Amino acid sequence: MDAFYASVEQRDDPALRGKPVVVAWRGARSVVCAASYEARTFGIRSAMPAIRAERLCPDAVFVPPDFSRYKAVSRQIRDVFERYTTLVEPLSLDEAYLDVTSPKRDLGSATAIASEIRAAIFEETALTASAGIAPNKFLAKIASDWNKPNGQCVVKPQQIQAFLAHLPVGRLPGVGKVMAGKLAGLGIATCTDLRSLGADALEQRFGRWGRRLHELSLGIDERAVQTGRATLQISNEDTFPSDLPLGALEPHIRRLAIDTWNDYGREWQRHPGRIARTVVLKLKTSDFRILTRSLTANAPPTSETALVQTACDLRNRVALPSTTRYRLVGVGLSGFAEADGHPAQEDLFPPLEKP
Repeated sequence: MDAFYASVEQRDDPALRGKPVVVAWRGARSVVCAASYEARTFGIRSAMPAIRAERLCPDAVFVPPDFSRYKAVSRQIRDVFERYTTLVEPLSLDEAYLDVTSPKRDLGSATAIASEIRAAIFEETALTASAGIAPNKFLAKIASDWNKPNGQCVVKPQQIQAFLAHLPVGRLPGVGKVMAGKLAGLGIATCTDLRSLGADALEQRFGRWGRRLHELSLGIDERAVQTGRATLQISNEDTFPSDLPLGALEPHIRRLAIDTWNDYGREWQRHPGRIARTVVLKLKTSDFRILTRSLTANAPPTSETALVQTACDLRNRVALPSTTRYRLVGVGLSGFAEADGHPAQEDLFPPLEKP
């Protein structure tokens, strides 16, 4: 999706359209969750400190994130994907891999399928998406960024070498600033440079990762699209605009527990019979200490009310001084296991009756 969170905000509030929108809370403690394309022209990017974004563009409109709304739109988009293939691997709320080797609807090519999916997304959500079409995941990921926003890029097998020839090594997955610096020290700036050095030399210097880099420089990626993977943890968390004492956290814990329970219900629909046995409360203090308190009871939570109560009760196990202030709270469910031995769990999230 194109500037997903910011685009949802601009869609839902016409007054924001055409303006530099930054999805974040204002303040020194906040980071940018998303920036509209208007904001990006000022150099604002995701994960940037919000205070820096404000300096770059004093006229930017800051909008607090609303993840429940973004999740709802993400589910709409996922529904579109699944009309064309069952092989969908979500990477985040706004990005996914699709394997259309054997699609539900054969439109003659992956390119045509991508075009139709993007059109359907726009028709049903009024949001634009970009796509990369290629023989493997690595190339498709790179290509998906090539013609943003609202475009697509096709890399055919015979085009792979030319497509990658001048690609900076910093665009390869797993190559961060440190690795890019090490490669620069060897005179390596592009995929062509990696190929020239050779797999053996790269492996000698960087181990198995060096050989993997050489494979990527050639466009080799044998990873399959992974679908249907069971979730290991479900959680929601919030960072506050200002620090709060422990006693003031209950409304936030309740709200996050409700969001987590709703996410749990959707996970149940995908993987019926898998129950979460552990409730987790996460706290971050004003000096950035992270605390977690958890409870794995004999009987897992069986209702939203039970989860809310357990999460609130876990506050009582925090033994820090009453003067401690907290900048973040989160509520999660983990310890997933099959429901063997818990027959009552079969009706945890009963299917909706047809009207």
